[in-house]
Amino acid sequence: MVVFQPLYTADEMRAVEQGHDVEAMMERAGRAVADTVLHRYPDARRIAAVCGKGANGGDGRIALRVLSEAGRHTSEELDRDVDVVIDALFGTGFRGEPRPEAAVQIGRINEAGSPIVAVDLPSGIDASTGEIAGAAVRADVTVTMHGAKVGLAIAPGRFHAGDVVVADIGLEPSETEHRLVTEEILRLVPRKEEPVTKYSAGAVLAVGGSPGMTGAICLTAKAAFRADAGYVAVAVPKESLPVVETQLLEAVKAPLDRVEELAERASALAVGPGLGRGDEERALVRRLLTELQLPAVVDADALFELEPGDWLAPRVLTPHAGELGRLLGEESKWVDAHRLEAVRRAADRFKCVVLLKGADTLVAAPGKGVLVSAAGRPSLATAGTGDVLTGILAAFLAKGVDARLAAAAAAFAHGRAAELAPYHVGLVASDVIDALPRALS
Repeated sequence: MVVFQPLYTADEMRAVEQGHDVEAMMERAGRAVADTVLHRYPDARRIAAVCGKGANGGDGRIALRVLSEAGRHTSEELDRDVDVVIDALFGTGFRGEPRPEAAVQIGRINEAGSPIVAVDLPSGIDASTGEIAGAAVRADVTVTMHGAKVGLAIAPGRFHAGDVVVADIGLEPSETEHRLVTEEILRLVPRKEEPVTKYSAGAVLAVGGSPGMTGAICLTAKAAFRADAGYVAVAVPKESLPVVETQLLEAVKAPLDRVEELAERASALAVGPGLGRGDEERALVRRLLTELQLPAVVDADALFELEPGDWLAPRVLTPHAGELGRLLGEESKWVDAHRLEAVRRAADRFKCVVLLKGADTLVAAPGKGVLVSAAGRPSLATAGTGDVLTGILAAFLAKGVDARLAAAAAAFAHGRAAELAPYHVGLVASDVIDALPRALS
């Protein structure tokens, strides 16, 4: 069972390559690029490569040789009549901002109007972080050697990579600090088996749902049930109870002043969806996180002005870029540009698991590598899907799954459910909930 796949940094790739025949590796790499061009673009006759001075450029020149032997017209001169452009300018060793002359070449590659096949990773992308400091190639296909790089899985580099093809160049797999989550992680989530009760199957307490925001807590509760929790209780302000009563059939409903009583039967807490950001709500969050010995998902309004604390049980923070920026004192644009650094900083600051939402959902824990979940579709960018994720994660925590693994599994299940939903245009959060049983089967 392969739960994680390696994501290599530049240093990790150098270590794997150490002691191997460089010429033999370059020959395999170049042939892999050529084979991909021939397979993906069989009608392409004129192919140009923009080659740098290093090994990446060598891979590109070998690809041109192989393509020429296959009867294609090849050149290292880029013009507007080419059918495919091979980007072999920079490799995994690139960091920072391209020099002006290189930036011009990257611009010409992007403006050629032809499909772009990148060698190892698009030029201008930091292989170890996915960061982009200046100009960067936008590839249609990336042929990466030996294994996927961190910069191909994490935004913004992820959005420049196109389809990623992993080429075997004769190296042995190696352990990496950061890893990609596979569907096998869902096997780590316990299923209901005899003997079982509704409480032993996972009991979730969800707290939130201020007037006008009851939909959020209802989505969380429904998602927890569909993620196979056996029992869900919801604590909301008294004014919200009539609405929640009509929306939730299976959950226990109670006013906020009974939250400690409800917590006695729970095995995990979800706090924040639709809670509100007033002084009383912030005080409630602090009290629950400080006093309750339940693993907890901290989301949405519960993240507002949150400070690190001496918490008695695991906590998983689930911010989007804007919320994480506020927690770190940074702009959301900075978080978007430095996602790996941002999520690791947050995990270290709060001394807990942090899940940074996005197309590449990142899960960080103090002193450990980052887990990346790439499941999902752009259709998840709709109101309420974050509340659904909170419910899934709370259910997994309630089943006793380790907080870091629960976060990674919840992110994958959430994305897989979106993929399986009947609608991709016009998807709403409830569609994701309805697809969860299939995603978990």
